[in-house]
Amino acid sequence: MEAQISGMIASYEKGRISRRSLVAALLAMLGTARSARGATFQGRGLNHIALSVTDIARSRDFYRKHFDLEVIRESGGSCFLDLGPHFLALFRGRTPGLHHYCIAIDGFQASSAVESLNAEGLKPRRSGNRVYFDDPDGIEVQVSSVDHNA
Repeated sequence: MEAQISGMIASYEKGRISRRSLVAALLAMLGTARSARGATFQGRGLNHIALSVTDIARSRDFYRKHFDLEVIRESGGSCFLDLGPHFLALFRGRTPGLHHYCIAIDGFQASSAVESLNAEGLKPRRSGNRVYFDDPDGIEVQVSSVDHNA
């Protein structure tokens, strides 16, 4: 696995793949890898990716046309598209890019997730039953239950 990760990072550094593609590939590997002893959580897979887009309708139509995704629900500032067991979330933003990604974990409970993240020196943010925190580069990460949906 180390060689695969090194290869992906080299591809990113040479501009062959985007940062978003690198993160997605690493997360896919996370879903199949065993957790190290003492890990904060046991990741089970990628639950969803959320993008910041400048025009919700335009982005929705793009993903529907090119990937045949159905709308789960939509409001003025967001749109959730069905990806089978996962979903793609679109949020209106001034700058397009990765809004956040969500990793499904075993035994998710919002309050205990916040406690665990605080114990690791991270600064979690809770919104209802959602828990967010930043990775070392400031990319927002969400943790959820395996069956979390839009």
